[in-house]
Amino acid sequence: MRVGVPKEIKNHEYRVGLTPPSVAELVAAGHELIVETNAGAGIDFTDADYQAAGARIVATPAEVFAQSDMIVKVKEPQAQEIALLEPRHLLFTYLHLAADKPQAEGLMKSGAICIAYETVTSRSGALPLLKPMSEVAGRMSVQVGAHYLEKEQGGRGVLLGGVPGVAPAKVAILGGGVSGVNAAQMAVGMRADVTIYDINNDRLAELDMFFSSQIKTAYASKAAIAAAVKNAHLVIGAVLVPGAAAPKLVTREMVKTMKRGSVMVDIAIDQGGCFETSHATTHQDPVFEVDGVIHYCVANMPGAVARTSAFALNNATLPFALRLANHGAEAAMKADAHLANGLNVYKGKIAYQAVADDLDLAYEAWNG
Repeated sequence: MRVGVPKEIKNHEYRVGLTPPSVAELVAAGHELIVETNAGAGIDFTDADYQAAGARIVATPAEVFAQSDMIVKVKEPQAQEIALLEPRHLLFTYLHLAADKPQAEGLMKSGAICIAYETVTSRSGALPLLKPMSEVAGRMSVQVGAHYLEKEQGGRGVLLGGVPGVAPAKVAILGGGVSGVNAAQMAVGMRADVTIYDINNDRLAELDMFFSSQIKTAYASKAAIAAAVKNAHLVIGAVLVPGAAAPKLVTREMVKTMKRGSVMVDIAIDQGGCFETSHATTHQDPVFEVDGVIHYCVANMPGAVARTSAFALNNATLPFALRLANHGAEAAMKADAHLANGLNVYKGKIAYQAVADDLDLAYEAWNG
């Protein structure tokens, strides 16, 4: 199969769909790799590095798409990339369609087969291709939260871990999944006062055992969330409904009760955000204020640590990319129901129920 890797064009996105070591694996399996010039420049890989791995370098994204059967990316295709997709193409990337109807409609119009990293599952029901970026975003959320709590950044002027004689900052983490746990690990390491909120009592029990006395856990009732938001210095939104829009857990009225200079980090912004006051931002202009509360809502948080993120992502996606390249989309999905769960758009139809429901579009199951 001819596999194409375009340079990412989303604002301040430096990751790359395939690193040279991943390219080498695909080439060794007998596939032709077409890579856009400077595709890996953001993580210090040169065209020569890709050529040494066996790739052919082309000058434009149009050439990548025209000469490839499968396109491997990181972020959702932008409008000019969607325009290059054809019915013969297989697109393998993050899509996050539930919060982006224009993208969904564009992909439907293209006629391409589109498999989303974020809805591929594992035998346990986990999301193995979302996990590495959830880990990165969770850990980053505490770093950026601590940064924006600093006075010169417009924050309250609070040190996350406090000092002897001065209490540490209160951190409320909404969601006890992968990103929430990684956020908690970082916050605990910085000696913050951490509470994780979740609606799954079994999960809360697991977290209580895992962290022991290092954190507190609480059931995420509306009243508990309202109290948490009011008292917290840093609120991290880490909820996920696979493939669907994130629930709005924090209302505008709750934000009004927060301390001036507090910080909110919305990890769920790719899926529309879990704060009512959220809207997507970029690394170029990452924060905004609502009622004196700083909101960090960057939709591609892991792009800030692009080299770590690209390697972590490739570790997870490469086995699936190999299967798709070796067997083709339909055969690979027939052989692996978990890979088939990644199918979001199939030849003009929405093939993922939660996306269709959230976007009010017709759903048509793939019957491979």
